[in-house]
Amino acid sequence: MANLVEATNQQQLESFLAKAGKCLTVVHFQAAWAPQCGQMNEVMAVLAKEHPHTTFVKLEAEAVPEVSEKYEVASVPTFILFKGGENVDRLDGAHAPELTKKVQLLAVTGSSGESAESKTTELNQRLKKLINAAPCMLFMKGSPQEPRCGFSRQLVALLKEHSIQFSSFDILSDEEVRQALKTYSNWPTYPQLYANGELVGGLDIVKELAESGELENTCPKAVSLEHRLKTVINQGAVMLFMKGNKEAAKCGFSRQIIELLNGTGVYYDTFDILEDEEVRQGLKTYSNWPTYPQLYVKGELIGGLDIVKELKESGDLQSVLKGES
Repeated sequence: MANLVEATNQQQLESFLAKAGKCLTVVHFQAAWAPQCGQMNEVMAVLAKEHPHTTFVKLEAEAVPEVSEKYEVASVPTFILFKGGENVDRLDGAHAPELTKKVQLLAVTGSSGESAESKTTELNQRLKKLINAAPCMLFMKGSPQEPRCGFSRQLVALLKEHSIQFSSFDILSDEEVRQALKTYSNWPTYPQLYANGELVGGLDIVKELAESGELENTCPKAVSLEHRLKTVINQGAVMLFMKGNKEAAKCGFSRQIIELLNGTGVYYDTFDILEDEEVRQGLKTYSNWPTYPQLYVKGELIGGLDIVKELKESGDLQSVLKGES
């Protein structure tokens, strides 16, 4: 069904919301390990047939921690309902009758005859949101890890050379954004660099700024390791730093702690320390805890596997994860 889709990242989700326009969009924050999510997906499939003008999106909650945190998704399944890109309702838990009721109430067919002016306004709003997604945003071909044109590669190298902290958007992944941004910013080529929502320019402009020493004043410098560690620790209400991830733990201790946390039903995010050596080594010193896995709740260190086992045995694990004790 064309109206039953799956998003794997924030950009895809935003794209589905934009395409839905004024029609209802139901986003299911799910987890592969939760059987009730599979049951609710079956309910969504039925609703998708009954409501062809409503978009139903399946989204792995742990894959988009920033989105889960934004909408305060603390457990799965959670359903967030959108109209016109705005959050209008939500449902926490596997309650099929309640979800059906909410969809029936809100599923009103959007205007298929939207004016060109209205569509342009919506697209411009999306572009503005993308441009302001980070203090320094680079619209490029490919990614910083794999640039797909020489100009993009050179600009990424310049930013890294000057320790500029930036996020990026791959214009090859979204033709609508690729074409519209040229008009929106009156700049016909890529890459394009933005600072604090304002266009800086392309490769030549950035080169000039670098040569004059003005680049550091224009774009934010990379954050310190301490600031970065604070950020990742607070990335979710419950954060587990481990070897691997929920689906594929890469050591016995990580596997055991995953099983304990899954048994509580409390949603948690993970960070794979094998993917980031700087965080792996820095966190040991920052938290004065030399081994992994490490569990944090609301930015505070709880401990490792032995501590979690003790909390489980005492019956306190769930309340600790919820920040109640």
